[in-house]
Amino acid sequence: MQIAILGAGMVGRAMAIDLAAKYDVTSFDINHQSLQILSQKNSSIKTIKADLSNYDNYNLLLKDFDYVISAVPGFMGYHCLQAIIKAKKNVVDISFFPENALMLQQLAIENDVTAIVDCGVAPGMSNLILGYYNERMKITSFECMVGGLPKKRIYPFEYKAPFSPIDVLEEYTRPARYVENGKIVTRPALSDAELIDFDKVGTLESFNTDGLRSILYTMPHIANMKEKTLRYPGHIALMQGLIKAGFLSTQTINFKGQQVSPMEFTSTLLFDQWKLGEDEEEFTLMQINISNNEKTICYNLYDEYDAATQTSSMSRTTGYTCTAALNMLIEKLFTAKGVFPPELVGKDETCFNFILQYLAERNVHYTRLENKLLN
Repeated sequence: MQIAILGAGMVGRAMAIDLAAKYDVTSFDINHQSLQILSQKNSSIKTIKADLSNYDNYNLLLKDFDYVISAVPGFMGYHCLQAIIKAKKNVVDISFFPENALMLQQLAIENDVTAIVDCGVAPGMSNLILGYYNERMKITSFECMVGGLPKKRIYPFEYKAPFSPIDVLEEYTRPARYVENGKIVTRPALSDAELIDFDKVGTLESFNTDGLRSILYTMPHIANMKEKTLRYPGHIALMQGLIKAGFLSTQTINFKGQQVSPMEFTSTLLFDQWKLGEDEEEFTLMQINISNNEKTICYNLYDEYDAATQTSSMSRTTGYTCTAALNMLIEKLFTAKGVFPPELVGKDETCFNFILQYLAERNVHYTRLENKLLN
């Protein structure tokens, strides 16, 4: 079985190493250093330097592969997925692009392709869990709070990114949509801040980001839905200061005769400060609440950097969800053709249990609590 992984960043490398235990894996990236790090970690994985923005080349690039994983930066994601589908390859995607992946539904059907998208931790597992319970109870409310943070808090940002900073910054500037009383509400990102106490972590601040994505369209019957991002207290104020000063604007400005994108400039400056070290301790925290008039079902995730495998928590929780889904496709547990966000996969109990079991085998554990409301 030949697997192609497009993108050899921190998460892409974790997925390649996971899959290489069973399959022949080839990783593609334009960054030689990323490929070199992967080769040093596992010499059995083939690495190829390639410009993945050359979408017209995908038929040739992918012709010898049975399955594909897309782990490219978000700004490339939609066009990359479109090119993979045109190349007639089944794919699992974690690029988290801003466009609506369901727009590629007809293309995927015409090319006899299964494309599972947004298949990380959130979006990803949060959607999968929602999809499972949507088949089994009438849901009136869905809430997801999620964040990945370094254990060591370094002033002023107290944050590190396991992927491109520009993807994070775009989350801070993209209007956030949530559902309230059956209507889609749009608010600025970073709005509706709350301080919340969590076991093992302490107090974090939560705020709106545009994380509901596909479930806005696939779960319109749920009256209240919201996703909020978690950071250490004070992070919101710093990001709002950058926004107000224009550092996160996507409109180019003229600086000494050169057209400069403030967003790209800021992302470049933050790259070193936000770069998560290969052996830097961090954690991923997620809490999901699914409710109706009778009960609330809560799923909790707390996961840390794995020193034994030198794998970040965000790489594990995001990457292994994706590789679980790929193994699910390989084992023919999910065979429908088209574009499927995880909530449309999770409604199948076999697929739901397969992914949870796959993660548990890699020490990524979701704990479930159920609270029944008293009449």
